[in-house]
Amino acid sequence: MEKNFFKTASLGIQHVLAMYAGAVIVPIIVGGALGLTGEQLTYLVSIDILMCGIATLLQVWKNKFFGIGLPVVLGCTFTAVAPMIAIGGEHGISGIYGSILVSGLIVVLISSFFAKLVKYFPPVVTGSVVTIIGITLIPVAMNNAAGGEGSADFASPTNIALAFGTLLFILVLYRFARGFLRSIAILIGLLVGTAIAAFMGMVDFTAVTEASWFHMPKPFYFGPPTFEITAIITMTLVAIISLVESSGVYFALSDITKRDISEKDLARGYRAEGLAIILGGLFNSFPYTTFSQNVGLIQMSGVKKNSVIFTAGGMLVFIGLVPKIGAFTTVIPTAVLGGAMIAMFGMVIASGIKMLSKIDFGSQENLLIVACSVGMGLGVTTVPSIFANLPESIHILTSNGIVIGSVTAIVLNIIFHIVPKRKTVAAVVEGQQAS
Repeated sequence: MEKNFFKTASLGIQHVLAMYAGAVIVPIIVGGALGLTGEQLTYLVSIDILMCGIATLLQVWKNKFFGIGLPVVLGCTFTAVAPMIAIGGEHGISGIYGSILVSGLIVVLISSFFAKLVKYFPPVVTGSVVTIIGITLIPVAMNNAAGGEGSADFASPTNIALAFGTLLFILVLYRFARGFLRSIAILIGLLVGTAIAAFMGMVDFTAVTEASWFHMPKPFYFGPPTFEITAIITMTLVAIISLVESSGVYFALSDITKRDISEKDLARGYRAEGLAIILGGLFNSFPYTTFSQNVGLIQMSGVKKNSVIFTAGGMLVFIGLVPKIGAFTTVIPTAVLGGAMIAMFGMVIASGIKMLSKIDFGSQENLLIVACSVGMGLGVTTVPSIFANLPESIHILTSNGIVIGSVTAIVLNIIFHIVPKRKTVAAVVEGQQAS
């Protein structure tokens, strides 16, 4: 019994470590972009980890209303980073949380309906969207690698050395390490980079010493939410894209665990995700989605029990209640984060390309969908002012590369693939009726 307990606990810790770097980078990027204080950033990181745990528990706990019941770990989605920064710049932090709340409610309401629509999001759409997400995030990584946009030592040799030294260390670890050590290479890279920066006198531990040992989550910590229609549309699109990504993880886990999932299971999974997003809005955290890195860990360890994920979820909740732990994350130098981000966001692009490898590139329609959606996403990211003269109400949609690229992929897929199929089916039916 004791042996099983320690085995489950050690496997749970592995899952926490595998997802930790990906989970904390989102609040650090968004909080930094919004100019939060050290105390606010510590709260944001801690509450994010706490909500990752709660979101994971909601998903693993299968019941009549929510939870897919597969060993899935949830974390804040990278897809939301750029849109949240854009909304924060336009409508303030209250606009971010108002849009998260409503988008979560919409996900809960459409969950059963969306389970029937998954077939309309083939690899040509999901692959294009994930590729766009990675491409649009790379500028954030490069700015951080230089020390953070607007910093006094931007692009200094020290920052460049720290950033690319961290990246090199991660790559060396990936090349020579095996097993679990390899799966947490980014986390180890962040720790080593921070340790080196500390020896250079570049790490300020004030946030750690000032942070408390325990706190309780506070609803609307950053103030009451405000509801802006364009921000809500943006975050709803982000949530739908996350559902599509999650679907891929559900099917992958279904295959690994040899458990069949039905349309109702998918709906329960989407509903759990919607509830997690609502909680994120209430407690000033983030939208949540499935983390694919933990799927790789399940495949690697061969342990597919839900009890391990329940343990990991409980650990995340505990860590989130101790701000002192979250504060350690906030002292990581921006340049070190930037180096790790290049690898992480680059892997997002690679994942998108991997998805696209499943499509038929002999089809001119597929080529056009990929070309136009990625072109629009990258184009708007590099030249965000191209639609500056459009009405302000839709400017936030057109100024975000992820959103406009995703919409382009979805619309073109409907035009090139769904509408022609319906016409073909209708023609066949008419022919049969005529004969």
